[in-house]
Amino acid sequence: MAAIEQDRVSHSRKEKVLSRRDVEGLIAKGQTIIIVDRNVLKVDAWLTYHPGGDKAIMHMVGRDATDEVNALHSSEARQRMSSFRIGQIQGQWKNFLPPIQGGQFWSKDEMDTIEEGEISEAASSSERSSISGSPVFDYSDMSKESLRLRHMEKREAEDSSSVSSISSIDLDPLDTDKISYMDAYTQHEIDLDIDKYPSLDSDTQNDIVQKYRALHDRIRSEGLFECSYPSYLIELCRYAFLFSTFLFLLQHSYYLMSSLFLGAFWHQLAFTVHDAGHMGITHSFQTDTIIGILISDFLGGLSIGWWKRNHNVHHIVTNSPEHDPDIEHMPFFAISHRFFASLRSSYYDRIMHYDVFARFAVRYQHYLYYPILTLGRFNLYRLSWVYLILGQGPKQGPAWWHRWLEIAGQAFFWTWFGYGVVYRCIPTTSTRIAFLLLSHMITAPLHIQITLSHFAMSTADLGVDESFPQKMLRTTMDVDCPAWLDFFHGGLQFQAIHHLFPRMPRHNLRRTQKLVQDFCKEVDIPYALYGFVDGNREVIGKLGEVGMQAAILARCQRVMSERGDFGGH
Repeated sequence: MAAIEQDRVSHSRKEKVLSRRDVEGLIAKGQTIIIVDRNVLKVDAWLTYHPGGDKAIMHMVGRDATDEVNALHSSEARQRMSSFRIGQIQGQWKNFLPPIQGGQFWSKDEMDTIEEGEISEAASSSERSSISGSPVFDYSDMSKESLRLRHMEKREAEDSSSVSSISSIDLDPLDTDKISYMDAYTQHEIDLDIDKYPSLDSDTQNDIVQKYRALHDRIRSEGLFECSYPSYLIELCRYAFLFSTFLFLLQHSYYLMSSLFLGAFWHQLAFTVHDAGHMGITHSFQTDTIIGILISDFLGGLSIGWWKRNHNVHHIVTNSPEHDPDIEHMPFFAISHRFFASLRSSYYDRIMHYDVFARFAVRYQHYLYYPILTLGRFNLYRLSWVYLILGQGPKQGPAWWHRWLEIAGQAFFWTWFGYGVVYRCIPTTSTRIAFLLLSHMITAPLHIQITLSHFAMSTADLGVDESFPQKMLRTTMDVDCPAWLDFFHGGLQFQAIHHLFPRMPRHNLRRTQKLVQDFCKEVDIPYALYGFVDGNREVIGKLGEVGMQAAILARCQRVMSERGDFGGH
């Protein structure tokens, strides 16, 4: 009887309706609270177990994470989340800004003792932007009606481009006295996106969410989440051809030619690793992870555990300068002027210093873009080793043993590649260096493809009211190419579709494109689609534009230094 009574009490607690103030009080106490399907989940106990890392969860604290959770998790994982339920909500949830992004929270006792006027002056957690590089004007302070009117009045006819550009802004850095020159650029970026995309009022964003979920259901009913295994048989044949050709040429002393085929082999493998990391092959967490480790670590020397931890955060806070590790490449690249403020990365937990070297590199980044990306794979080795050596992955739960299998994979890779191929098979030091460089440089198209989808897109923060599907489409572009070239791009040319439906097998992305385009037309969200060449032009243009801003800022600082005036900048 005692057990039955305990179960009844536990069930009653899980069915308890929690107000927004209740949830804020829990978060103020340091608890990790997220909202999924109207259920309030307390997931502190899961942080150290989560295979995708704790940072991905922390960016969802205080938010309705339903769409993010559904996009990135299997049905089995979502069912297990019910064990963390502590209550439920009623009505439409208004998001808080997570603590990791600078949100501030008050406990119930603190709120009871603070007078209402003081609270309004302090501002609610949901109405604060990130502390670092936050926009000058906060659109969450505007009423729904004023936002809607502003959007209707200022929105102009759309052209074919969805890429945000601020090249038209006409400001003299020496004449800005109320707001700084860089803050003016930040505000202008926000204005562009507010004008270009649907209103941020709750009714509009909720309509987008409901239609996105209907699209998700339709895609599932049409079997587009099911893997095409015959397509992977073709992939395996391609891998076998590339690797056997590499071995044949290596055996016959065509060292440099063989390095090209080895690099092409690694380039192609990355696409299947990407599928496995998203559980897009068998849809089994452990099976797909093992596939990913065997390919990524044993054959490619890269950690899939590091990639998952990094990539899940990228999918949640896409193109956020402070939070998305996929665009945090200082001191070499800055795709937003906000990096000039030496932002703090919440992912790397360090300051991204805009130092002397960065000031030089960023001014010329549009020239350095391709040369640096040819060496991108070496940086992935470094990130993989840091992840594995420091044990940044889960130490408990279903993924606790993955680190040790990955370490074994790293040892295997550097044995067969580093010792067996580079040291034993290649006779001279100069040829070894050339082989090493060429085999890695040939993978550059992969790095170009990854950055191509985001570098030219918006980095503006529109606040906590923006829906998941709108943010993904606002910060991601697709690359148009003929179907016969899909093998070269490996599905990464459909990044906007992939960000909406991350667990979809890449061989089904092209079939889904028309459905996503129709969805975009229905909800009035621009769908960014460029050819490969035009997309590269957009990226180079964006890098050049930010480089120009760096030069303007340097001029501004130099003149102010000469005047002895350091205020406001």
